[in-house]
Order: sequence, then C-alpha cells, then structure tokens
Amino acid sequence: DQLVESGGGLVQPGGSLRLSCATGDVFFSTYTMNWYRQAPGQQRELVAGITSDGSEKYLDSVKGRFTISRDNAKKMVWLQMNNLKPEDTAVYYCNAAHPSFDITHWGQGTQVTVSS
Repeated sequence: DQLVESGGGLVQPGGSLRLSCATGDVFFSTYTMNWYRQAPGQQRELVAGITSDGSEKYLDSVKGRFTISRDNAKKMVWLQMNNLKPEDTAVYYCNAAHPSFDITHWGQGTQVTVSS
C-alpha cells in the first residue's frame, strides 16, 4: 500500500481525533484525496474529499464537525474530526483518486470508535 493512515482510536462522544494519511510515492499533488469510512454491515461511504486545488466536499452528517486538509509538499492529508458521535464509529480509509484516469489508491484503514 502506498497510503498509510494513522490517528484512529477510542474516544468519548463529543471528543476529537485527527487522522493522518501519508501518501508515499503517489504523485500526490494531482490527485483528489478522500476519506471514506465503513461501519460493520454497512457500505463504504465518502466522508470528505479535497481536490488538488483545495476544493472540499463533505458528507452531510459530518459538515461543521470534520475538516479535511492537505499539504502537497509534505504529501500528507488529514481529517480533523470534532464533536464525534457514536455513529461515526467505523474504519476510516484514505483514498487517492486521479482526476482524469481510473486510478485509485487505498490505505489499509484505521479504526475509529466513539463510545462512552
């Protein structure tokens, strides 16, 4: 895998976590970077995305709570998650999607558990 996530863990409702994604050898600056999540028994869903020029999009249920960011020079992507809720519990995956070709890269995922 060329994408490596970190930062997951167990947090109480209302708490915060910051997920990181190191992109390694992926030609990072041209790719749209995304965070997906998958809860047990659920389909994988797009949580947040950021294009090469910095345009952001979010799943409605995380708007105002999550923020995606990137640093092209450092080849890093982050997902700041605030006011976490139990329904945010899932494995979170970093994804790199080429804007013109059907080329994608995935990380191995990091577990986020929100529970009291």
